[in-house]
Amino acid sequence: MSDGYPTAAQKEALRLICGNEPMPTDRLAERLLAARRPSTNPGYARAVTHMAGTLAWRLHAQGFIANSGPDAWHTTPTGRALISCTGGGS
Repeated sequence: MSDGYPTAAQKEALRLICGNEPMPTDRLAERLLAARRPSTNPGYARAVTHMAGTLAWRLHAQGFIANSGPDAWHTTPTGRALISCTGGGS
């Protein structure tokens, strides 16, 4: 988490959530997979799916996203300001 400063991957996830709110974690995983080059590694998709859950947890712990319901996320005003996102949020 690097002392409260979001990583590039966290900012990428935050942008995806902000543009598609509310976003369930499984849809975040799908979007993250689609944004990456395909891999022949059989564990690749599972690893990116796990990463999506970890990114959502960290963004939530930092106050950049909040729950919109069961396993769905929306950006907070702080999260939108961080990435200069004008859409979404509540």
